[in-house]
Amino acid sequence: MRDEMKGKRTTQTDPSDLASSSGKAHTVVLDAQLCFPLYAASRLLTRQYQPLLERFGLTYPQYVVLMVLWERAPRTVGEIGERALLNSNTLTPLLKRLEAQGLIRRQRAVSDERVVEVHLTERGELLQAECACVQHALREQIAMAPEKLVALKAGLDEFLGHLRRLENIAD
Repeated sequence: MRDEMKGKRTTQTDPSDLASSSGKAHTVVLDAQLCFPLYAASRLLTRQYQPLLERFGLTYPQYVVLMVLWERAPRTVGEIGERALLNSNTLTPLLKRLEAQGLIRRQRAVSDERVVEVHLTERGELLQAECACVQHALREQIAMAPEKLVALKAGLDEFLGHLRRLENIAD
């Protein structure tokens, strides 16, 4: 199993192999699922980030939240959760840890005390320049052709758009 997770498994599933002797498609064959390679890639990619972020004292979810704030700050907790796809029960302790590290400051909005705004501290702003090396190092580790990475990102962005529309329909 470990060898498979390390990328040593290169089996491509031929769709014709997914039919049983009765001609019915096997719908619960792992290799036939779209979700599994996305799940596995996400877990393995996040693992690659760990040693790169360790020197900054960050976890991957903390890094994501900081990137959201580096795009634009301040933001409300709700805006951060929506952009980072994090629930409030995950986001609140994460924000508390970032605040304890001196990277952000939370404060109630003057216009509406129910709303909590998240501001970057000077230290949090300065960390952006320090973290610039993370993406470059990760691309080097992955060692895929840049055009393939660009195409993969474009395909995933399109796929996420479809999934977000489904979420909006379900709400």
